[in-house]
Amino acid sequence: MKLKISQSEHQRRRIKLMELMGESSIAIIPSAHEVCRSRDTDFAFRQDSDFWYLSGFNEPDCVLVLIPNRKHGEYVMFNRERDLETETWHGRRFGQEGVLEHFGVDDAFPIEDIDDILPGLMEEKDKIFYALGANNHFDEQVMGWLNSLRKKVHQGELPVGELIDVRHLLHDMRLFKSAQEIKLMRHAAEVSARAHIRAMKKTRPGKWEWEIEAELKYEMALGACRFEAYNSIVAGGDNACILHYTENQHKLKTKDLLLIDAGGEYQGYAADITRTFPVNGKFSRVQKKLYNLVLKAQQAAIDEIYPGSDWSKPHKAAVKVLTEGMIELGLLKGRLLTLIKKEAYKKYYMHKTGHWLGLDVHDVGDYQVSGKPRALEAGMVLTVEPGIYIPASDKKASKEFRGIGIRIEDDVLVTDNGHDVLSKNTPKTIAEIEGLMA
Repeated sequence: MKLKISQSEHQRRRIKLMELMGESSIAIIPSAHEVCRSRDTDFAFRQDSDFWYLSGFNEPDCVLVLIPNRKHGEYVMFNRERDLETETWHGRRFGQEGVLEHFGVDDAFPIEDIDDILPGLMEEKDKIFYALGANNHFDEQVMGWLNSLRKKVHQGELPVGELIDVRHLLHDMRLFKSAQEIKLMRHAAEVSARAHIRAMKKTRPGKWEWEIEAELKYEMALGACRFEAYNSIVAGGDNACILHYTENQHKLKTKDLLLIDAGGEYQGYAADITRTFPVNGKFSRVQKKLYNLVLKAQQAAIDEIYPGSDWSKPHKAAVKVLTEGMIELGLLKGRLLTLIKKEAYKKYYMHKTGHWLGLDVHDVGDYQVSGKPRALEAGMVLTVEPGIYIPASDKKASKEFRGIGIRIEDDVLVTDNGHDVLSKNTPKTIAEIEGLMA
């Protein structure tokens, strides 16, 4: 059975947002648009995450409007009309009757009529919630409506309301995942784990990075994750020292490691998993040293994920372990606390240990509150992804370490009692990986 967010949950989200907005307010949230890929073909459509979160409606060129306590219905949708000829060429549409019947909409209008209707809905509202700056084209429309309303003020009409960024309220809601959302994210992680396992089994010296990328995509699609949550990184050898390497164009060499950072998207929700393993199936002595260091750092970071901990603690734990290891391996020289204070580790570990995960792979939500790291609470999902990167061009590092990039990443849910690693089915110990690849 296909998992999905129920319409009742979408409704609860809209109700909560309107409660936070308060009286005499309106929220205006546009959908995504189709984007031209080349000439007369488009990229595969991907709905705007905020719009999807509140509606579950997957058509382009729509505008969702919420108006608390509106007499004729609080949930208004502007969307495309039915057009049988266009639908024959480009796919079915729900039209106004369809969104009323299937998506809990109270009132629906053709998108072409928005200039005539929406300004009237904005009149006499004290607060207008809109994400200014997220959609330049739609910004012009909104500001045009506001300016037309301001002109009416000089004619004796009520003043125009304050423009407020809806993302402050909406993104804090999205940070906390419901039971239904966690089911979808767990499925995305499990499918992505199978894709990583398939990639490990298929990797051989002499294969090309793109061949392994194809194996990932195939397994994800089999698990109903038709689209990747982001462009997969399949980086052999020194390519792994490029953090966002996506060329995937090089041949795999027998003595190299292969870093794969890949995750599927299911019903809009992302997985984000990284594994690093030997192309020939066996870690060398040096590779084992560096790999076990990163694995130890990751476990130290995961141990810091529980309610009441805070956002900074997993990173601090990983940094401490990695810096200790860099000193032992001769990559850094000096006292531990001094090196950490000076951020000397950034030469070989230059990114944070994780990020929020959800409808966006780098999901929304503040990392600090009142100038302090945000406290972790049940329902939050974050990645844990320490690494070490020693490029071949680094002449100061021991020659045996050069050209090695390692990252290990998992998706972790904060639970009432601690944490749950959603991506735990992806092998990551040396014994597990070598056993799988044997």
